[in-house]
Amino acid sequence: MEDVSSKLSELIAWFKKFNSVLVAFSGGVDSTLVAKVAHMVLGDKACAVTARSPSVPSWELKEAVDIAKLIGIKHVFVDVDETTKPEYAKNMPNRCYFCKEELYSKLSELAASLGIEQIVDGTNFDDLGDYRPGIEAARKFGVRSPLAELRIGKELVREISKLLDLPTSLKPSSPCLASRIAYGHPITAELLRKVAMAEAFIRIHVNPKTLRARVHGDLVRIELGRDERHLLFDVNLMDKIVDYIKGLGFTFVTLDLEGYRQGSFLESLQKTNKGTLTENLT
Repeated sequence: MEDVSSKLSELIAWFKKFNSVLVAFSGGVDSTLVAKVAHMVLGDKACAVTARSPSVPSWELKEAVDIAKLIGIKHVFVDVDETTKPEYAKNMPNRCYFCKEELYSKLSELAASLGIEQIVDGTNFDDLGDYRPGIEAARKFGVRSPLAELRIGKELVREISKLLDLPTSLKPSSPCLASRIAYGHPITAELLRKVAMAEAFIRIHVNPKTLRARVHGDLVRIELGRDERHLLFDVNLMDKIVDYIKGLGFTFVTLDLEGYRQGSFLESLQKTNKGTLTENLT
């Protein structure tokens, strides 16, 4: 692996090109590193902005607030509701484009109102190898991606984060709630709320590192990390989870015996489309 310190130096130098930046900040591994270095270089001329939307669970918003405070960066929220866009709500594989289009439209307005020179995001170099429609939306609005531009992939992001003592260095990926809904099933704010509630209930009783409550119509398929599946092997606990999720309006609740794997919705899509749809949902 490249020298971590030298790559951090490159990242610092990258931000010195700007007078001010607005960081699209989720509190995840990538955007936290970007926000940290932006603040190191630009101080109060760097501002982190987090989207408050139906696809982001409340606990993630709280984590974003806590991490921004730890970094010391100025932090604001913008309210976004991508579920009102018909192209997004119908939930096709290019769904993320319309989500990011809505977000970056709002961020462009915010940057202009604050007199901020450049919007940046946490897209890393590895992301460029996946099908990520959101990247196209970012380019449409002139958003820059320092990690991708400097060829910093996920593993290096974690190493640099560790060097900077960031609490996110080992944080698991946590994509938006829409990634829990099977393609073709319409997305509504109410459905996203139910997914968030289902996952919150499981976390309270089990607290796994990795959890997805995948929705297939009226069925919820629970994925836990492969080494965490045993956490649900308790009849009373399973009954509690089933009763709660059925109370949300679902008919069936299952535990995926294979456990969590990245982009599991793609398995059926790839069979149907012979591999032409390759979005890497996490």
